[in-house]
Amino acid sequence: MSKARTGKSDARQRIVETAERLFYAEGVRAVGIDRIIAEAEVAKMTLYNHFPSKDDLILAVLQYREEKFDALFEKWMQKHVKAGMNRLEAFFAALKDWFKSPGFRGCMFINSCAELADANHAGSKFAAQHKDRFHEMQKQIINECAGAKAAESLAPAISLMVEGAIVTAVMERSAKPADVARAAALALVAQPKKN
Repeated sequence: MSKARTGKSDARQRIVETAERLFYAEGVRAVGIDRIIAEAEVAKMTLYNHFPSKDDLILAVLQYREEKFDALFEKWMQKHVKAGMNRLEAFFAALKDWFKSPGFRGCMFINSCAELADANHAGSKFAAQHKDRFHEMQKQIINECAGAKAAESLAPAISLMVEGAIVTAVMERSAKPADVARAAALALVAQPKKN
């Protein structure tokens, strides 16, 4: 690979990583392009060569965030599975790990969607698709622990509890909502099946 090509890729990655850090900490609307350029240490033309608009950058950041978050969440889950938890228990333990992580400010996808306030914005659409994928993962975990019928009927309620726990964790600045959601989810899954 040529040095010029590597430099461009490095600059693009620096821009995305800088924007992700700033957007998560302060919000997608609060952070301006000039600040991203300064903190990423790139020229304005370099940013615009990679991202013709801030909306393009927002979408790229959300795509990067999904990849980064999914890998980290899976790593946390695996740690708890190795410690003897089933995958549903490990999911909620990983949720609590996330809530306790430094700089936790809730879900970047929820935050961005609320800030963008436009369901047709590419970032809002991607955020909604991310949530669909996240909820599908939860459904698969419930299926592993309680079967397909339980997953079909309980996954929507458990997903709502998870989303509520995320928002509450931010508002209360506490990891305890993960425990509340875990207890409720496990109680739902343990209910006797009615014919």
